[in-house]
Amino acid sequence: MKISLTPISGGLLLSAALTAATALPASAQDPPPALVQPGAPGEPTRSLTPEEAAALGTPRAHVDADVHFMQGMIHHHGQALDMTDLLASRTGSEEMRLLALRIDISQTDEMGMMASWLEARGEDAPTVRGQEASALDTDHLMPGMLTDRQMAQLAAATGEVFDRMFLEFMILHHQGALTMVSELFLVSRAAEEPMIFQFASNVDADQSAEIGRMNRMLQARR
Repeated sequence: MKISLTPISGGLLLSAALTAATALPASAQDPPPALVQPGAPGEPTRSLTPEEAAALGTPRAHVDADVHFMQGMIHHHGQALDMTDLLASRTGSEEMRLLALRIDISQTDEMGMMASWLEARGEDAPTVRGQEASALDTDHLMPGMLTDRQMAQLAAATGEVFDRMFLEFMILHHQGALTMVSELFLVSRAAEEPMIFQFASNVDADQSAEIGRMNRMLQARR
């Protein structure tokens, strides 16, 4: 269509511009859809700017070390929940109960995320809670996991003795998780997929902070 350049009044010019704008297809007027990045367990998703999305590049494929890390960490978290289950009937400390509650909520959430991650990639997600739980023998325990003998010692304790033993064992347990993260990051091409990199980084930060909290609690009980 040929547009006439004949001078017209300002009001008519503005009217013509508005008419032309409203005549554009909806796809030309609407902003592009937002790009969303999933958050870590317990955290919200967030919208990415086009620049942030471009910086992420093409998602990397996972490798065997990523799978073994996720499967092992499910077992690791599962034992932490077994330990918090014992606490309910063996301590009189509200501070200890609040610690156990934080561990229970965060690690249950993370176990669900890890299982979903594995299943979405066609990998086996171990069952570690309930009647179908798959037990590990001592030779296959991940760093920091308690042996059957140590779990029995914890189960036999009560009161302040239990509290100290629980804190000592859970500190070792958390330190083992940090070792697992460090070992993952040492493997070539491991943890390059954004979701697993973010999760492993969060495990390192969160459990390091919790080790500090438990050390302070333990010192107060000596």
